[in-house]
Amino acid sequence: MSAPEHHTDVAADEVTRIHPRSVLGRLPRYAAGKPPEAIEGLASFKLSSNENPLPPLPAVLEAIAGQTAVNRYPDPMTTTLRAELGAFLGVPSEDIVTGAGSLGALNQILAAFAGQNDFDAPDEVIYPWRSFEAYPICVGLAGAMSVQVPLLPDSAHDLDAMAAAITDRTRVILLCTPNNPTGPALTEPEVRNFIDRVPRNVVIVLDEAYVEFVRKPDAVEGLQLYRDYHNVIVLRTFSKAHGLAGLRVGYSISQPVLTQHLRVSATPFAVSQIAEHAAVTSLRHIDEVRERVQSIVDERTRVVSGLRKLGWRIPEAEGNFIWLALGEDTPEFAALAEQQALSVRAFGVEGIRVSIGEPEANSRFLELCAGYTKGPGTS
Repeated sequence: MSAPEHHTDVAADEVTRIHPRSVLGRLPRYAAGKPPEAIEGLASFKLSSNENPLPPLPAVLEAIAGQTAVNRYPDPMTTTLRAELGAFLGVPSEDIVTGAGSLGALNQILAAFAGQNDFDAPDEVIYPWRSFEAYPICVGLAGAMSVQVPLLPDSAHDLDAMAAAITDRTRVILLCTPNNPTGPALTEPEVRNFIDRVPRNVVIVLDEAYVEFVRKPDAVEGLQLYRDYHNVIVLRTFSKAHGLAGLRVGYSISQPVLTQHLRVSATPFAVSQIAEHAAVTSLRHIDEVRERVQSIVDERTRVVSGLRKLGWRIPEAEGNFIWLALGEDTPEFAALAEQQALSVRAFGVEGIRVSIGEPEANSRFLELCAGYTKGPGTS
């Protein structure tokens, strides 16, 4: 079969009649983590996407192998998964709204609560920066304006500055804990203090994509905040701890005053029946999931300890990744990692996020850092 021909016969004046939304020209493109380069004699490892290095549980793989009814639409309410989650988390299943990963659930939140006003006075969404790189894209596409508040020197949220940034146009505030890509987690007291300074008509989203990896004793507990504040939404995912990133299962938890609107903005059939079945099965084997998560946390502890022994200053790491604030040396280090068959996630000239991977990958990364003399605090 020959390749399809390009439509080169379209007149230029016809093309100019098509006008995409102007916001597209102001938004960054999402840059997914790249796969590693193949280097002869070295096993390649992808440490660029915060993926779980372990596959789904054997029970999950077995369960989804028998799913054949993909000619049918999935349950739009994901009833079985929400019931399972409700029992597991101790919340009413009616307070849970599923989405295609936590990113899909976030888009549903923004569609419901931000972006509906006129261009001269757009809704505003406040979030820390740097944080999850999809935030500005999601906010812009929703029709709202991003208000980015710089992080503190220790790479944590500047909650005082975020509170000061609130205006009468603020509709949503995003808190990312642990913060991706820098790593620190918010504490319970500081978040409660912050919420008490936020008007009650502003929605506060607590993005807890990495909550299962947190070991900080006084870390914020999103579920308790959702119970105590009607304007708080907790955002979670099965992508990280459960190793189901490719199946796209996420969800939000909020009180009915918010959930009633999220059910309207939710994308129909966003979670496939295969994805729902996988998530339910994984929840029913939660002890095995926790064992795997702990093995990653143990590796994170080894990597953090190793870096600090080498003299590297790195922020608190509470996710399944660590952050190297390399500044102008970021591209150089990323290239050196590539030469070692390691893919890492470089952010311009700000720094590098390195996911915790297989033990061999983590050891090779530490060896690379041991020979690099420009690391933060090493010169």
